[in-house]
Amino acid sequence: MTEQRFPETTVRALILGPESNLFLMRSHKWRDKYVVPGGHVELGESMEEALRREVKEETCLDVHDIEFLCFREFISDDAFWEKRHFIFFDYVCWTDSTDARLNSEAQGYVWVTLEEALELPIEPYTRAAIQAYLKRRAG
Repeated sequence: MTEQRFPETTVRALILGPESNLFLMRSHKWRDKYVVPGGHVELGESMEEALRREVKEETCLDVHDIEFLCFREFISDDAFWEKRHFIFFDYVCWTDSTDARLNSEAQGYVWVTLEEALELPIEPYTRAAIQAYLKRRAG
């Protein structure tokens, strides 16, 4: 891999299913913790387009009603398997299906309530996004 010269813009999706359960997937890239799907924004692609594409590539799910949630900066944190600088743009979105099919980035998935999600071994940036969503929903 070439040395990173600039922060990488990434999108991440808190996906809520038909029963308002949250989709989480377990990833070796995040030290086998649960995370939400997402990835980089390609040149010429809007963040919403990137979100739809990344979710489809990683889960085979189609999402709709996409809402911006928050952004976070990630600088060479040990939570990820390699040293990187990301800028995460987190979104909340919905899907009509719970039939996910994962690519090689994930080793399993669950659909859980938001409260149950916080009891699982999730990486800290996903935890912060879930907490931000819960705060928004309560407010």
